[in-house]
Amino acid sequence: MLLALLLCYCAFTALCLAMPRHHEELLGHKPSARRRQGLKLSGWLLLGLSLWAAISEKGWSFGLVDWCAVLMLSALTLVLLLPYRPRLALTMAGLSLLASPVAAWALN
Repeated sequence: MLLALLLCYCAFTALCLAMPRHHEELLGHKPSARRRQGLKLSGWLLLGLSLWAAISEKGWSFGLVDWCAVLMLSALTLVLLLPYRPRLALTMAGLSLLASPVAAWALN
């Protein structure tokens, strides 16, 4: 479930950065339309990959339940970090994106 958690957190951070308000708050400038589209696309792709990771690890029945739990945990973490530690939220997204290949390798 670690891989699904890492991918979900990255996905929610990308979807968060696709919003002009959060992008300006975290990075200091408004995103271009092309960047917003890229962030939305990558966020949704990462959510799809996290679903695949959860299902491939535990099967359809338990994988979907675990994926819903991972979705809630990663969203809650991001929502709690954004107002108080916005830079930590970005740092954690970068670290989880870097750690996800290691978690994928550990599955095999």
